Amino acid sequence: VQLQASGGGLVQAGGSLRVSCVASGLPFSLYNMDWFRQAPGKEREFVAAISYSGGTTYYADSVKGRFTISKNNAENTVYLQMSSLKPEDTAVYYCAADRRAIVPGGHDPPHFWGQGTQVTVSS
Repeated sequence: VQLQASGGGLVQAGGSLRVSCVASGLPFSLYNMDWFRQAPGKEREFVAAISYSGGTTYYADSVKGRFTISKNNAENTVYLQMSSLKPEDTAVYYCAADRRAIVPGGHDPPHFWGQGTQVTVSS
């Protein structure tokens, strides 16, 4: 199983960025997908989750209304569209795949972790 995240970068506060995660080696359409993030010196935290069909989503309060998670089963890809970015959104963002029932807060640890992509928001 591979979860390949990409799309991170440097953006100014108030800007937007979309990160992606392409999955291989698993039946992607059967997996719920999560995004987590970890900032330097801080614990990993849940960001967003989407059910296997895309019909259910959950968000951390800190990103609700600014971030949107979506899933394209035909392309084995999950996206995280981030808008109105703040310096406190700076972190390494990780995608994760899990077969258990989707829950607010995600499952940590999940069944599979992807490698991270760095998002840096400058003030």
